[in-house]
Amino acid sequence: MISKCLFPAAGYGTRFLPATKAMPKEMLPIVNKPLIQYGVEEALEAGCQMMAIVTGRGKRSIEDHFDISYELEHQIKGTDKESYLREIRSLINACSFSYTRQNEMRGLGHAILTGEILIGKEAFAVILADDLCTNLQGKGVLAQMIDLYKKYHCSIVAIEEVPMEEVDKYGIIEGEEIQEGVYRVFNMVEKPLKYESPSNLAVIGRYILTPDIFDILRVTKPGKKGEIQITDALLEQAKSGHVLAYKFQGRRYDCGSIDGFVKATNDFYQLLH
Repeated sequence: MISKCLFPAAGYGTRFLPATKAMPKEMLPIVNKPLIQYGVEEALEAGCQMMAIVTGRGKRSIEDHFDISYELEHQIKGTDKESYLREIRSLINACSFSYTRQNEMRGLGHAILTGEILIGKEAFAVILADDLCTNLQGKGVLAQMIDLYKKYHCSIVAIEEVPMEEVDKYGIIEGEEIQEGVYRVFNMVEKPLKYESPSNLAVIGRYILTPDIFDILRVTKPGKKGEIQITDALLEQAKSGHVLAYKFQGRRYDCGSIDGFVKATNDFYQLLH
């Protein structure tokens, strides 16, 4: 039912400077695999085969990563190093990749709107690659959300509980629990102060969005720092009861932060060994 996954990947990654001065943050490796490849693998596992990537200046290496490198293939052909490319080859064969550029950084909502030309008029998934999600006990987070979409046919955001001291880093939802771990959203606040926050249920980088979100984003006024917030557009959908929040099964690493990136690297290294 949902075949396309959008990856907003135009941000500067300033928290990782100087590493991200000439290297996209989405290409930062967790052990030996870039963040965006983990995201594409999660999307493919969930049934998405069309990857739509919103890039910007200095992001060419993302396109090169999901393409065949004939020189490299020739150099390692017949050696024990050839096996290192097995996973990325299978992704390239299983998926299609399309790209468009976000010419100015005006927030996540604007990045998603920029991707409309790649998505069209259908429901789609969104993965923010610097939120690395795993579930060692079963389906990945996006696959869980698509199962939920098949039942409710509306926009869905992934949420997790965060300490109240950290609510000002996230979009926070307020809602009514309609089944275990599933909330019907009636309010969303972008990065509230601790004493103003309606809950500690924070939106993380996994979304299922219905195509009317594009029309809403077109008329959404810029918020903080002149950015168009996806939170504001989702709040408009929520007014008619058409947004759910899902407390997913699994673990999320905030790889947009140094601490989260190092934690993910250490944990994934342990899993591989």
